[in-house]
Amino acid sequence: VQLQASGGGLVQAGGSLRLSCSASGTIFSIAGMGWYRQSPGNPRELVASISSTASTRYEDSVKGRFAISRDDNKKTVYLQMNSLKPEDTAVYYCNADVRISGLKKWYPYWGQGTLVTVSS
Repeated sequence: VQLQASGGGLVQAGGSLRLSCSASGTIFSIAGMGWYRQSPGNPRELVASISSTASTRYEDSVKGRFAISRDDNKKTVYLQMNSLKPEDTAVYYCNADVRISGLKKWYPYWGQGTLVTVSS
């Protein structure tokens, strides 16, 4: 199973970016999916998550600015980021709890990270 993240880049404060993360491999099902971020000197933190029933949760600093969604047919999770601020600058990682075909357990998988840089 692989998670491929894309969509990062350089944007001015107030701008928008949309991150995508697609899962591939022998996947039977995907449960929760999420986006985390990590900036230099800081621990990785959860930004947003979405359950298999599309229930969402957001870190307080991004509420009202970011929106997480998923397309189960495409095995893809998205993060729409609006009104970006310099403090949003970080490497963003996607995460998914995956059940592999033929197995009964769920395992967490991570994407490779995509850099988001917001200039002031």
